[in-house]
Amino acid sequence: MLTRFGAVFLGLALLAPPALAQEAPRSPTPKPVKLAAKVTDVAVGLEHPWGVELLPDGRFLVTERPGRLRVVNRDGRLSAPLTGVPEVYARGQGGLLDVALSPGFAQDRLVYLSFAERGSGGAGTAVARGRLGERGLEDTQVIWRQQPKVDGSYNHWGSRLVFRPDGTLFVTLGDRFVHSERAQDLSTTIGKIVRINPDGSVPRDNPFVGRAGALPEIWSYGHRNVQAAVLDARGELWTVEHGARGGDELNNPQPGKNYGWPVITYGMNYDGTPITNLTAKEGLEQPVTYWTPSIAVCAIDFYVGDRFPRWKGDLLVSSLAAEELRRLRIDGGKLVKQEVLFKGIGRLRDVVVGPDGLVYVAFNVPDRIARLVPVP
Repeated sequence: MLTRFGAVFLGLALLAPPALAQEAPRSPTPKPVKLAAKVTDVAVGLEHPWGVELLPDGRFLVTERPGRLRVVNRDGRLSAPLTGVPEVYARGQGGLLDVALSPGFAQDRLVYLSFAERGSGGAGTAVARGRLGERGLEDTQVIWRQQPKVDGSYNHWGSRLVFRPDGTLFVTLGDRFVHSERAQDLSTTIGKIVRINPDGSVPRDNPFVGRAGALPEIWSYGHRNVQAAVLDARGELWTVEHGARGGDELNNPQPGKNYGWPVITYGMNYDGTPITNLTAKEGLEQPVTYWTPSIAVCAIDFYVGDRFPRWKGDLLVSSLAAEELRRLRIDGGKLVKQEVLFKGIGRLRDVVVGPDGLVYVAFNVPDRIARLVPVP
């Protein structure tokens, strides 16, 4: 499968972009269901687990936001913090964020990390890679940095890492909360999704390569805080991003497109005042769907296993504020069904479909990694 762990078979019609200057359909009211699965703990004793990556031998890599990378063994035992992790800026929502394996991990053993980094001018999201050895990462190097580093906020860093089949890497980013207007500024990577080569260089076929005043690594722009990303069967990118007070979005970001923030939005400021009076504008892309009130969408993955056959090809969406795992059915370019699989047992930070067909979830409050196991 072509998600974070390979290729997805998605036996559904893929979504077509909605007409410009027309409003997107609001996410339908989800139907609660009785989950035919039990939630069993895999690992406890973590501190704010953020990103989970399955290793080929059945173990896990997990990031802890304060700045630690650990291995979770198959029996649930946690390793000591691995060496070679870059220094992170652990403030607010920032810290050690996502983890991803190189597509050639079996040969090169490269592990990629996204993290908040302090530097000249403030702080920003960065990406590093190192080779996984017996005790940690070796020869770790920062390969890419968000531009510019800014002060004034500890929030909205993004960030997920997703490799395409061609070996290039998507990095999702945030607008750093108090710098939302820069999401429209192509001379920065604030509020953007970028696409880079595995060494941090820029692919020659990126949409803004050669355009004056635009950074060439930008893939799409006008994003608020892209918290999750995954690839579909065709290798296309799907993301969810946080709205403000309402307006969480599901998007299928296309190269060179502007997704509107903060010019258009379905949300409002946290104090109830309007951000803008526009929800649609010619030339700005609409989300596939949006959630108002916000559920704080946080992680997504397509289900491609056999253990839950009714879920085949559906999109699993986790939330923080609502403490839910949802299942979305897409048909004919529309979100036609939505179910709440479970609710109220913790803030769901990451969700991963494993090669065994089980679903692995990283929870915050209480902090743990668990799996969904089907029951009769």
